[in-house]
Amino acid sequence: MAASFSSPKTDGKPPVPVWTPPPVTREDLAWAQLHTIDLSLLDDPDPEVVDQLVEVTKVAIRDDGFLYLDNYGVSLEQLHRQFDLAQYLHSNITNEEKDRLLWDPSTGVFAGFKRMRGWKREAGDFDGIEQFNFYRDEFAHPEKMVPECIKPFMDEITAFCDYLTNSVNRRLLKLLSRVLELSDDYLWDNIQSHDHTIGDGYFRHALFYPLTDADQERQKGVRMYGHTDYGTTTLLFSVPVTALHIFSPDKKWLPVKYNPGKLVVNIGEALEIISGGHFKATKHKVTSTPADQVEFERLSLVQFNASVGGMRLTPAVQSPLLQREGFVLEQGVFRQYKDLIDAGLPVPTNREWREAQVSTRSQIAPEKRKGGIQEVDGVKYGVDEFMGVRVLLPV
Repeated sequence: MAASFSSPKTDGKPPVPVWTPPPVTREDLAWAQLHTIDLSLLDDPDPEVVDQLVEVTKVAIRDDGFLYLDNYGVSLEQLHRQFDLAQYLHSNITNEEKDRLLWDPSTGVFAGFKRMRGWKREAGDFDGIEQFNFYRDEFAHPEKMVPECIKPFMDEITAFCDYLTNSVNRRLLKLLSRVLELSDDYLWDNIQSHDHTIGDGYFRHALFYPLTDADQERQKGVRMYGHTDYGTTTLLFSVPVTALHIFSPDKKWLPVKYNPGKLVVNIGEALEIISGGHFKATKHKVTSTPADQVEFERLSLVQFNASVGGMRLTPAVQSPLLQREGFVLEQGVFRQYKDLIDAGLPVPTNREWREAQVSTRSQIAPEKRKGGIQEVDGVKYGVDEFMGVRVLLPV
C-alpha cells in the first residue's frame, strides 16, 4: 500500500493567507466526459480489481489522453495548502525579483518568473498570465533562485513535488506500463527522468488574471493556444475557474469540469512515441472563462514530468500490445516521428525536441506558424515544424 503524503510542519513560519476557491460556473456546458482512475486500486489484493483498473485506463488514454486521478495520496487540505503558497508567491514577489528571476525561454527552459507580457524574455503583448517555474536549479539553490517570500516554504514545495514524482507519477507509470503489457517499472526505469526532486521536468505556479473586453477580443477568447506537452505525464490539479479545454475524439473542443481534489492527468508526446501511438498526447488549450467567472483569477498548479533528456525515443516494440496490435498511425507526433525513422533519419533527443519548441515557437498564434493554417478532414490546424518533425495542432 502506497504511503500518503506527509507534509512538513508549518510551525514558526510566516502566516500565509488562505486561498479561497472561486465559485464554479453556473452555465450548462457540454463538459468533456473523462474517466476517473482510482489510483489506490493499484494496490488492491484482488487481481481482478487491478485488471479492471488497467482496462479502464487503457480506454481512457485511447479515447481522450486525459483522465481524472483520484485517491492518489494527497488530501484536499494538503492540496489547498499548496494553493495558499502559490497565491502567496504571486502576491509577494517584488518587482526587483521579477526582473532578477525573469525567465529566458531562448535557453530552452521556462525556469523562473514569467511576466504578463507574452512567452519570451522580451516583453510582448499583454496576456495576463503570470508564472513561476521551479526546475532542478530552483530546488537545488533556493537561496538565490526563488523569491524571498517563498524561501521559508521551500521544504513544503519540495516535499510535495518529491511525492508527486516518486509516488504519484511512479504509480501512474506502473499502471501505464501494465497497459503496454510490460514490466511494472518499465516506463519508470527506462523513460522517466526522476533524478533529483523533479528530474528534467518542472513545477509551475500559474496565475491567470482577468482580462478586459479589449484584451479578450484581441486574443480571440484564447489564453493559451492548442498544444501538446513534451514529456511523459502532466499532473494538473483541478481548479474551479473553467478555462481548460481538450480536443475530443470527435474533433471538438470541450471544457474540463472542476472536481475538487482530483488530479487532471494528460499524456505527453514522449509516451505517445513510446506506445507506438496507442497513448495519445493530449491536445488542449486554455480559453477565456464563462461569463459568470470573468472577474475571478485562475490559480493553477502543474507538474510537468519529463523523459530522460539524452534519449532518442522510439516505440517500445517489445510491448506485447504493440506486437499484437501494431502501431496507431492517427494524426499526432508519433506519426511524424515514424516518418523520420522509416527514412533512416535520426530523431531528436528528448532534450533537443522540447528545447527547440520552448526556445523558438512557444504559444505562437496558429496563423503565424511556419505552415500557417491548413484544413484536414474539415478541421483547421496550425502547422509547424521542429527538427524535421511536422506538427499539426487544432485551432
